[in-house]
Amino acid sequence: MSKPAEASVPAIIAATAAFYVVVLIHLIGQLFSPASAITEVSQVLLMATLGVKLWVNTHSPRGWLVQLGLAALFFSWVGDTLPRFLDGDGGFLAMIGGFLIAQACYVVAFWPYRKNSILTKPLLIIPYALAAIALVALCGEGAGSLLVPVIVYAIVILAMAVLATGLGPYATAGGIIFLVSDALIALRAFADFTLPAHGFFVMLTYIVGQGLLVYAIQNISNGQQAPRHQPASTLR
Repeated sequence: MSKPAEASVPAIIAATAAFYVVVLIHLIGQLFSPASAITEVSQVLLMATLGVKLWVNTHSPRGWLVQLGLAALFFSWVGDTLPRFLDGDGGFLAMIGGFLIAQACYVVAFWPYRKNSILTKPLLIIPYALAAIALVALCGEGAGSLLVPVIVYAIVILAMAVLATGLGPYATAGGIIFLVSDALIALRAFADFTLPAHGFFVMLTYIVGQGLLVYAIQNISNGQQAPRHQPASTLR
């Protein structure tokens, strides 16, 4: 049985509702007015409200999995926010930097569950690796001087998605969808590939990917989803 969260039921409901309201406002904004102030502000609030949702839905003592999940959301918030104050390549590097640290936090958080992941079935890693290689190949020429940071980021997010499989189906889906979101950003930035309502699909996959990762972290932390094997190290 799972332990109840320390927060009161109204606090849990309020945090969950706040996140979904911000999501709804932002996605509508992406469709109809992507450059508006309300769309910009709601993007800054996305990871903040998701972090609050994770906090109130987990109980103390919060283990390393939750703590690193919160750190990943914080640096995702940095990646969403800091580029708004910088121009050109500086803003893009700030976004990559924030999300690179966020992905690294997820990698460290998921590493203890590696025995549950597809690392034990190397053939299943091939589609992930091929997707990352194809993305770098498509974006390589356009990336120019940013090619090395792009390659480093691709390796780290690949590691995150592979290790996320160790936390079960929700995290597996979250890792894949997060990969899709980042691929859409890279293809628009470096390969001149743009979908209709491209920003909407970038943010939809970003929100769903992060939300599924957080949901898996929350379930494991609260004992609602027991891993097939105990983590190799609790890192507590």
